[in-house]
Amino acid sequence: MGQTLLILGAAILGILGAVHLFLTLFTNKFEAYDSSVTLAMKEASIVLTKETSIWKAWVGFNVSHSIGCIMLAGFYIPLSWSHYELIQQSIWFSYFPAVIGVFYLILAKAYWFKVPLIGILISTICFIGAAVLKNT
Repeated sequence: MGQTLLILGAAILGILGAVHLFLTLFTNKFEAYDSSVTLAMKEASIVLTKETSIWKAWVGFNVSHSIGCIMLAGFYIPLSWSHYELIQQSIWFSYFPAVIGVFYLILAKAYWFKVPLIGILISTICFIGAAVLKNT
C-alpha cells in the first residue's frame, strides 16, 4: 500500500508540474488580465540586476518550479516501482516526498489557487501515508 501511495502522490505532483510547464510556456494563462501589467513586467528590471526583467524572472521561476515537480515524480515513480526496498530501508527516501509536499502545500495555501492546493493536498496525504506505513 505504501508503494502505491508513493507512486500516486508522485504522479499527481508530476502531472501538476507538467500542466504548469505547458501553461507557462505555451499559453497566456500566466499573463495579467490587465495587459499593461504584463507590458510593465516585460519592461521593468529587478533591483538585483538589470540583466533580466520581471517578466523573464516570472517565467523562469514558473518553469523551474514546474521542473522541480516533474523531477520529483521522475525520480520517485521509477524508484518506487522498481526498487521500493531502497525507500523502505531509508528514512530519508521515505520522508523526503512528504517534506516537499508540505512545503508545496504551504506555498499553495499562501500564494496559489484552489486547483493546485487540492492536487498538492492529495499528493501530500499520499506521501505522508506512505511514510507512516513504511515507518510503523
